[in-house]
Amino acid sequence: MRQRASLPFLAAGLLVIAGPVAAQQGGDLLGALSGALGDAPAGSDAAASLSGRLLQLIALITVLSLAPGLLIVTTSFTRFVIVLSILRSAMGLNQTPPNIVLTAMALFLTFFVMQPVFEDAWEDGLQPLLDNAITEEQAVPRIAEPFRRFMTANTRPRDIALFQDIAARSSGEAGQEEEEAGPQEPGWRELVPAFMISELRRAFSIGFLIYLPFVAIDLIVASILMAAGMMMLPPVLISLPFKVIFFVLIDGWYMLAGSLLESYLPIAGAAGAG
Repeated sequence: MRQRASLPFLAAGLLVIAGPVAAQQGGDLLGALSGALGDAPAGSDAAASLSGRLLQLIALITVLSLAPGLLIVTTSFTRFVIVLSILRSAMGLNQTPPNIVLTAMALFLTFFVMQPVFEDAWEDGLQPLLDNAITEEQAVPRIAEPFRRFMTANTRPRDIALFQDIAARSSGEAGQEEEEAGPQEPGWRELVPAFMISELRRAFSIGFLIYLPFVAIDLIVASILMAAGMMMLPPVLISLPFKVIFFVLIDGWYMLAGSLLESYLPIAGAAGAG
Protein backbone atom coordinates (compact mmCIF):
# COMPACT_ATOMS: atom_id res chain seq x y z
CA MET A 1 0.00 0.00 0.00
CA ARG A 2 2.81 2.39 0.86
CA GLN A 3 4.50 1.65 -2.46
CA ARG A 4 1.26 2.22 -4.34
CA ALA A 5 0.63 5.47 -2.48
CA SER A 6 4.04 6.83 -3.43
CA LEU A 7 3.47 6.33 -7.15
CA PRO A 8 1.84 9.77 -7.77
CA PHE A 9 4.71 11.54 -5.98
CA LEU A 10 7.26 9.49 -7.93
CA ALA A 11 5.54 10.32 -11.20
CA ALA A 12 5.42 14.02 -10.34
CA GLY A 13 9.11 14.00 -9.44
CA LEU A 14 10.05 12.25 -12.65
CA LEU A 15 8.07 14.80 -14.67
CA VAL A 16 9.86 17.68 -12.95
CA ILE A 17 13.31 16.12 -13.34
CA ALA A 18 12.92 14.81 -16.85
CA GLY A 19 10.85 17.69 -18.22
CA PRO A 20 13.58 19.55 -20.16
CA VAL A 21 15.13 16.36 -21.48
CA ALA A 22 11.76 14.98 -22.49
CA ALA A 23 10.92 18.21 -24.28
CA GLN A 24 14.14 18.09 -26.30
CA GLN A 25 13.79 14.41 -27.09
CA GLY A 26 10.11 14.94 -27.87
CA GLY A 27 11.04 17.57 -30.46
CA ASP A 28 13.57 15.23 -32.06
CA LEU A 29 11.07 12.39 -32.03
CA LEU A 30 8.42 14.63 -33.53
CA GLY A 31 10.73 15.53 -36.38
CA ALA A 32 11.64 11.89 -36.96
CA LEU A 33 8.01 10.81 -36.97
CA SER A 34 7.08 13.63 -39.34
CA GLY A 35 9.84 12.59 -41.74
CA ALA A 36 8.89 8.94 -41.55
CA LEU A 37 5.26 9.82 -42.10
CA GLY A 38 6.17 11.74 -45.23
CA ASP A 39 8.18 8.80 -46.58
CA ALA A 40 5.49 6.20 -45.84
CA PRO A 41 3.03 5.37 -48.65
CA ALA A 42 -0.35 7.00 -48.25
CA GLY A 43 -3.02 4.68 -46.88
CA SER A 44 -0.57 2.02 -45.72
CA ASP A 45 -0.53 0.41 -42.28
CA ALA A 46 2.84 2.03 -41.55
CA ALA A 47 1.44 5.48 -42.26
CA ALA A 48 -1.56 4.82 -40.00
CA SER A 49 0.70 3.59 -37.18
CA LEU A 50 3.00 6.60 -37.49
CA SER A 51 0.01 8.95 -37.55
CA GLY A 52 -1.31 7.40 -34.34
CA ARG A 53 2.06 7.74 -32.59
CA LEU A 54 2.35 11.34 -33.78
CA LEU A 55 -1.07 12.18 -32.34
CA GLN A 56 -0.18 10.46 -29.05
CA LEU A 57 3.02 12.51 -28.80
CA ILE A 58 1.16 15.76 -29.48
CA ALA A 59 -1.45 14.83 -26.85
CA LEU A 60 1.29 14.06 -24.30
CA ILE A 61 3.02 17.40 -24.87
CA THR A 62 -0.33 19.19 -24.57
CA VAL A 63 -1.16 17.47 -21.27
CA LEU A 64 2.26 18.31 -19.82
CA SER A 65 1.88 21.97 -20.78
CA LEU A 66 -1.59 22.11 -19.20
CA ALA A 67 -0.62 20.23 -16.01
CA PRO A 68 -0.17 23.35 -13.78
CA GLY A 69 -3.54 24.72 -14.83
CA LEU A 70 -5.24 21.36 -14.30
CA LEU A 71 -3.70 21.15 -10.83
CA ILE A 72 -5.26 24.49 -9.91
CA VAL A 73 -8.75 23.97 -11.32
CA THR A 74 -9.38 20.31 -10.37
CA THR A 75 -7.79 19.97 -6.91
CA SER A 76 -7.85 21.63 -3.49
CA PHE A 77 -4.79 23.78 -4.29
CA THR A 78 -6.83 26.96 -4.81
CA ARG A 79 -8.34 26.94 -1.32
CA PHE A 80 -5.05 26.22 0.39
CA VAL A 81 -2.97 28.88 -1.34
CA ILE A 82 -5.60 31.60 -0.89
CA VAL A 83 -6.06 30.88 2.82
CA LEU A 84 -2.30 30.89 3.40
CA SER A 85 -1.95 34.18 1.51
CA ILE A 86 -4.75 35.78 3.53
CA LEU A 87 -3.10 34.59 6.74
CA ARG A 88 0.14 36.31 5.78
CA SER A 89 -1.69 39.54 5.00
CA ALA A 90 -3.65 39.39 8.26
CA MET A 91 -0.45 39.07 10.28
CA GLY A 92 1.05 42.04 8.45
CA LEU A 93 4.02 40.09 7.12
CA ASN A 94 4.87 41.25 3.62
CA GLN A 95 7.22 38.51 2.39
CA THR A 96 7.37 36.09 5.33
CA PRO A 97 6.83 33.24 4.66
CA PRO A 98 7.99 33.74 1.06
CA ASN A 99 5.73 32.89 -1.85
CA ILE A 100 7.69 29.76 -2.67
CA VAL A 101 7.17 28.44 0.87
CA LEU A 102 3.42 29.11 0.80
CA THR A 103 3.11 27.53 -2.64
CA ALA A 104 5.10 24.45 -1.60
CA MET A 105 3.03 24.06 1.56
CA ALA A 106 -0.22 24.37 -0.39
CA LEU A 107 1.10 21.89 -2.96
CA PHE A 108 1.98 19.19 -0.44
CA LEU A 109 -1.29 19.70 1.45
CA THR A 110 -2.99 19.21 -1.90
CA PHE A 111 -1.09 15.95 -2.48
CA PHE A 112 -2.13 14.80 1.00
CA VAL A 113 -5.82 15.48 0.36
CA MET A 114 -5.86 14.23 -3.24
CA GLN A 115 -3.93 10.99 -2.62
CA PRO A 116 -7.05 8.74 -2.66
CA VAL A 117 -8.14 10.40 -5.90
CA PHE A 118 -4.70 9.95 -7.46
CA GLU A 119 -4.64 6.29 -6.42
CA ASP A 120 -8.05 5.64 -7.98
CA ALA A 121 -7.01 7.37 -11.20
CA TRP A 122 -3.82 5.29 -11.28
CA GLU A 123 -5.40 1.94 -10.51
CA ASP A 124 -8.53 2.32 -12.65
CA GLY A 125 -7.13 4.08 -15.68
CA LEU A 126 -3.43 4.83 -15.95
CA GLN A 127 -1.99 1.47 -14.85
CA PRO A 128 -4.25 -0.61 -17.16
CA LEU A 129 -3.33 1.75 -19.99
CA LEU A 130 0.39 1.25 -19.38
CA ASP A 131 -0.21 -2.51 -19.23
CA ASN A 132 -2.01 -2.31 -22.61
CA ALA A 133 -5.14 -3.73 -21.00
CA ILE A 134 -7.33 -0.86 -22.23
CA THR A 135 -7.16 1.73 -24.98
CA GLU A 136 -6.63 5.46 -24.65
CA GLU A 137 -10.33 6.11 -25.27
CA GLN A 138 -11.24 3.84 -22.35
CA ALA A 139 -8.50 5.20 -20.07
CA VAL A 140 -9.38 8.90 -20.26
CA PRO A 141 -12.87 8.59 -18.66
CA ARG A 142 -11.51 6.23 -16.00
CA ILE A 143 -8.73 8.65 -15.09
CA ALA A 144 -11.10 11.62 -15.00
CA GLU A 145 -13.89 9.95 -13.02
CA PRO A 146 -12.22 10.15 -9.53
CA PHE A 147 -11.59 13.86 -10.09
CA ARG A 148 -15.21 14.32 -11.15
CA ARG A 149 -16.45 12.67 -7.94
CA PHE A 150 -14.14 14.79 -5.81
CA MET A 151 -15.13 18.04 -7.50
CA THR A 152 -18.85 17.25 -7.42
CA ALA A 153 -18.69 16.42 -3.69
CA ASN A 154 -16.96 19.76 -2.96
CA THR A 155 -19.15 21.97 -5.15
CA ARG A 156 -22.37 23.62 -4.05
CA PRO A 157 -25.43 22.43 -5.99
CA ARG A 158 -26.40 26.09 -6.38
CA ASP A 159 -23.17 26.84 -8.26
CA ILE A 160 -23.62 23.82 -10.51
CA ALA A 161 -27.22 24.80 -11.22
CA LEU A 162 -26.09 28.32 -12.17
CA PHE A 163 -23.75 27.15 -14.92
CA GLN A 164 -26.14 24.43 -16.09
CA ASP A 165 -28.88 27.01 -16.50
CA ILE A 166 -26.61 29.41 -18.38
CA ALA A 167 -25.32 26.59 -20.59
CA ALA A 168 -28.87 25.47 -21.37
CA ARG A 169 -29.94 29.00 -22.30
CA SER A 170 -26.85 29.60 -24.42
CA SER A 171 -27.45 26.39 -26.36
CA GLY A 172 -31.12 27.20 -26.88
CA GLU A 173 -32.47 24.19 -25.01
CA ALA A 174 -35.98 24.39 -23.66
CA GLY A 175 -36.40 24.53 -19.92
CA GLN A 176 -39.44 22.26 -20.10
CA GLU A 177 -37.28 19.35 -21.27
CA GLU A 178 -34.90 19.83 -18.34
CA GLU A 179 -37.76 19.84 -15.84
CA GLU A 180 -39.09 16.60 -17.28
CA ALA A 181 -35.67 14.97 -17.28
CA GLY A 182 -34.86 16.15 -13.73
CA PRO A 183 -31.42 17.17 -12.47
CA GLN A 184 -28.63 15.97 -14.71
CA GLU A 185 -25.04 15.13 -13.92
CA PRO A 186 -22.90 18.19 -14.67
CA GLY A 187 -20.44 18.08 -17.51
CA TRP A 188 -16.90 19.37 -17.33
CA ARG A 189 -18.04 22.64 -18.89
CA GLU A 190 -20.29 23.35 -15.90
CA LEU A 191 -18.40 21.47 -13.18
CA VAL A 192 -15.00 23.17 -13.46
CA PRO A 193 -16.14 26.82 -13.10
CA ALA A 194 -18.68 25.82 -10.44
CA PHE A 195 -15.96 24.06 -8.46
CA MET A 196 -13.70 27.10 -8.78
CA ILE A 197 -16.22 29.61 -7.44
CA SER A 198 -17.15 27.21 -4.62
CA GLU A 199 -13.51 26.95 -3.63
CA LEU A 200 -13.08 30.72 -3.78
CA ARG A 201 -16.14 31.24 -1.61
CA ARG A 202 -14.91 28.82 1.04
CA ALA A 203 -11.39 30.23 0.94
CA PHE A 204 -12.58 33.80 1.50
CA SER A 205 -14.94 32.66 4.27
CA ILE A 206 -12.04 30.99 6.07
CA GLY A 207 -9.86 34.04 5.43
CA PHE A 208 -12.47 36.32 7.05
CA LEU A 209 -12.45 34.20 10.22
CA ILE A 210 -8.65 34.24 10.25
CA TYR A 211 -8.55 38.02 9.92
CA LEU A 212 -10.79 38.77 12.93
CA PRO A 213 -8.38 38.08 15.84
CA PHE A 214 -5.55 39.96 14.15
CA VAL A 215 -7.80 42.96 13.49
CA ALA A 216 -8.75 42.89 17.19
CA ILE A 217 -5.06 43.03 18.16
CA ASP A 218 -4.51 45.98 15.80
CA LEU A 219 -7.46 47.84 17.33
CA ILE A 220 -6.27 47.23 20.89
CA VAL A 221 -2.73 48.40 20.11
CA ALA A 222 -4.02 51.46 18.21
CA SER A 223 -6.30 52.40 21.13
CA ILE A 224 -3.46 52.11 23.63
CA LEU A 225 -1.15 54.25 21.47
CA MET A 226 -3.85 56.88 21.00
CA ALA A 227 -4.50 56.99 24.74
CA ALA A 228 -0.77 57.37 25.41
CA GLY A 229 -0.55 60.24 22.94
CA MET A 230 1.78 58.43 20.55
CA MET A 231 0.14 59.73 17.38
CA MET A 232 3.19 59.42 15.13
CA LEU A 233 4.03 55.81 16.01
CA PRO A 234 2.52 53.35 13.48
CA PRO A 235 0.27 50.85 15.31
CA VAL A 236 1.25 48.09 12.85
CA LEU A 237 4.87 48.35 13.98
CA ILE A 238 3.89 47.61 17.58
CA SER A 239 1.14 45.04 16.91
CA LEU A 240 3.24 42.87 14.56
CA PRO A 241 5.27 41.06 17.26
CA PHE A 242 2.11 40.57 19.34
CA LYS A 243 0.32 38.99 16.38
CA VAL A 244 3.27 36.71 15.68
CA ILE A 245 3.58 35.53 19.29
CA PHE A 246 -0.21 35.10 19.50
CA PHE A 247 -0.17 32.87 16.43
CA VAL A 248 2.72 30.85 17.85
CA LEU A 249 1.18 30.44 21.31
CA ILE A 250 -2.10 29.07 19.98
CA ASP A 251 -0.14 26.69 17.70
CA GLY A 252 -1.65 28.37 14.66
CA TRP A 253 0.01 26.32 11.94
CA TYR A 254 -1.20 23.10 13.57
CA MET A 255 -4.75 24.38 13.91
CA LEU A 256 -4.90 25.88 10.42
CA ALA A 257 -3.44 22.85 8.61
CA GLY A 258 -5.63 20.47 10.59
CA SER A 259 -8.79 22.45 9.90
CA LEU A 260 -8.07 22.71 6.18
CA LEU A 261 -7.34 19.00 5.86
CA GLU A 262 -10.38 17.95 7.88
CA SER A 263 -12.59 20.03 5.61
CA TYR A 264 -11.62 17.68 2.77
CA LEU A 265 -10.62 14.31 4.23
CA PRO A 266 -14.06 12.71 4.75
CA ILE A 267 -15.20 13.73 1.27
CA ALA A 268 -11.88 12.81 -0.37
CA GLY A 269 -11.91 9.43 1.37
CA ALA A 270 -15.45 8.76 0.21
CA ALA A 271 -14.53 9.79 -3.33
CA GLY A 272 -11.54 7.48 -3.31
CA ALA A 273 -13.57 4.56 -1.93
CA GLY A 274 -16.25 5.08 -4.56
